[in-house]
Amino acid sequence: MKLAVIKTGGKQYLVKEGDILRVEKLSKDNGENIEFETLLVIEEDGNDLKIGNTALNNIKVQARIVEQGRAKKVKVVHYKPKTRYHKVYGHRQPFSKVKIVAVI
Repeated sequence: MKLAVIKTGGKQYLVKEGDILRVEKLSKDNGENIEFETLLVIEEDGNDLKIGNTALNNIKVQARIVEQGRAKKVKVVHYKPKTRYHKVYGHRQPFSKVKIVAVI
């Protein structure tokens, strides 16, 4: 089994086959397949390490989008004392839940 470091949404994730991740929202529908940019690949025994563009040209990480959704609400409060000024904002970050199908 191979471990790989992938990059999506400005973040890097260490993945292997069968992992389920919550990543930044992807512009695909549920059930669609997607390939991620691979930065590093490690063999299970730890002896084989591949880094760089030339070593990773033929290695791909394939995943399937399982779910699209929005995270729990985060409240942001702006407050200034002695001026009766306060504002409360809410934000729900959209996400995609993906399952790693294969590291080829």
